[in-house]
Amino acid sequence: MHATVHLLTHSDFPRLGRRAIETLQLNLGYRCNQSCVHCHVNAGPARTEEMTDETVDAVIDFVAASPEIKAIDLTGGAPELNRNFRRLVIAARARGLRVIDRCNLTILEEPGHEDLAAFLAAHGVEVVASLPCYLEENVEKQRGKGVFAASLKGLRRLNALGYGRPGSGLVLNLVYNPQGASLPPAQAALEADYKRHLGERYGIVFDHLFTLANMPIQRFGSMLISKGQFNAYMTTLREAHRDANLDTVMCRSLISVDWQGYLYDCDFNQQLGLALTDKSHSRLHLTGVSVALLENLPIRVADHCYGCTAGQGSSCGGALASETAPAPSCGN
Repeated sequence: MHATVHLLTHSDFPRLGRRAIETLQLNLGYRCNQSCVHCHVNAGPARTEEMTDETVDAVIDFVAASPEIKAIDLTGGAPELNRNFRRLVIAARARGLRVIDRCNLTILEEPGHEDLAAFLAAHGVEVVASLPCYLEENVEKQRGKGVFAASLKGLRRLNALGYGRPGSGLVLNLVYNPQGASLPPAQAALEADYKRHLGERYGIVFDHLFTLANMPIQRFGSMLISKGQFNAYMTTLREAHRDANLDTVMCRSLISVDWQGYLYDCDFNQQLGLALTDKSHSRLHLTGVSVALLENLPIRVADHCYGCTAGQGSSCGGALASETAPAPSCGN
């Protein structure tokens, strides 16, 4: 696989200052039941990296000592494959924290996880579910054969529990990302397109659609290099940069924690190995820091950051600004 970090680190991306840290994003490991071509983590069934019991204990201790933290955002791989997933959810909810599960939907149909959806509902976990298109052909091109049907089963299971239905209090958001080296279309218009298509054809409901730009790192970045598209995609991102998006990029209020407990400004920096460090350039670990210390550290930026500020912007919560242009089909 082609590395891209050396193509990104010499950058003129604007400097960023951190604000109050409210979200702890935890990568519980790279093991996944899928191997998606756009995956910026390079996750898959053969990966063995996994957050240990001891590191999960450290996470729980850190949160207990940090009243500033309002949410934990669980990602992977498939975060639910970590044996500590449920323990972590229960501990966070007991402290009144918002808990987000970045779910690939197909995990809900895997043997041994049949009760997972009910667990998420019982604990009021917010589900952010990957569905890169509402068309079967495009989903399977990106995520593999049979994934679309399994995703629909997962969505129906969540809907049956109340997810995505008004008044239930159970939030279900979907995630779109482009098929290739292009920016996402207008989020609001595409959300309406998704709701119409999934509702009319499959009877599926959800709350919101998040449109995310593909980052030029890991599996997707390697594919760009192989196809000779890396420089062109970076030009697209840079030319679409908007200074206005700098105010709401997610790294200003979020800290990313890898499966070993080391700290980063975001999940993308984590995958590039751009760790938060002390004055001696040693990587910072969750066990040796406080929120106050982290808020005083500068944010590490590189050229991939243009993926967050291009066009309507992109973050773990979707677009940063509204777009008025009409949305094409998610097949474009």
